[in-house]
Amino acid sequence: MSTYIIRRLLGIIPLLFGITVVSFFIIRLAPGKPVAVEQSLNPRVSPELRLRLEKQFGLDKPLHVQYLIWMKQIVRLDFGRSYIDSRPVMEKIAERIPLTLGLNLAALVLIFLIAVPLGVRSAIKADSAFDHSVTFLSFLFFAAPTFWLALLFMQFFSIQLGWFPISGLTSLDFEYFSAWGKAGDSIRHLFLPVFVAAIGGFAGLTRYMRSNMIEALRQPYIATARAKGLPESAVLYSHALRNALLPVVTILGLSIPGLLGGSVIFESIFALPGIGRLFYEAVMTRDYPLIMAEVVITAVLTMLGNLIADISYACVDPRISYKER
Repeated sequence: MSTYIIRRLLGIIPLLFGITVVSFFIIRLAPGKPVAVEQSLNPRVSPELRLRLEKQFGLDKPLHVQYLIWMKQIVRLDFGRSYIDSRPVMEKIAERIPLTLGLNLAALVLIFLIAVPLGVRSAIKADSAFDHSVTFLSFLFFAAPTFWLALLFMQFFSIQLGWFPISGLTSLDFEYFSAWGKAGDSIRHLFLPVFVAAIGGFAGLTRYMRSNMIEALRQPYIATARAKGLPESAVLYSHALRNALLPVVTILGLSIPGLLGGSVIFESIFALPGIGRLFYEAVMTRDYPLIMAEVVITAVLTMLGNLIADISYACVDPRISYKER
């Protein structure tokens, strides 16, 4: 296993290099430059100042030279400074990590708490009215665009019913609340974003869990367990469910990148100061160092997520082994 892990970790290096090359040149070749954005925000920016800004940002050099300079910084784990406020990129990202990580972890927990029981129940009662209802809702939520659902929920729950705030992280008078009041205010502000973030994953995982459970119930060992006289609850939850949950390990591993990079839409819509909104603002302002930092972080998390999923799969399923032959 250790040899396999080392080989996979070493394989990340050339793959990450290829990702950075493609991303770096595509971002630089996209229309719009940081100095052009700066000039559009301030019409008084003269051509001389524009040239000075290009020299300051290193944009006057050839693309391959810019990439080599950037790579030298990355080797030292230095992602540079933001073009907007000259703050270190990692400092800006570190400020936004707790909120984004908390939101997506809460959404992930909500997804599994709802999707796994619903998927199992749908499989047990396949082709029943309950199964058809869950299937209909799953396809409906899975097909609905996230931004549309967010706007729909804001219109209904926030504007018409007034149950939840429309945006932001806290109320204006948050500092005057008691400890319980602050907790309740934060929950009210974060409920809709977490719910919107969970809907798409909940719909997909429900269908995935139903399919796995139906497949597990058709296996010969289930018939054998029933023939031995085991209670139906033991057959379903100790044998079928245990094996049906194995592929879910893969989903957990692949969910790791989304914990930091999968919240661009709802953070922007709900005006939450997380990494997703920071990435959106960086793209709009052509803040190259910040964009590349988030691309690298997402790429590394994706590859590590795949590795963790493979390792976890081998740990929970004795039939899978990565030993050298």
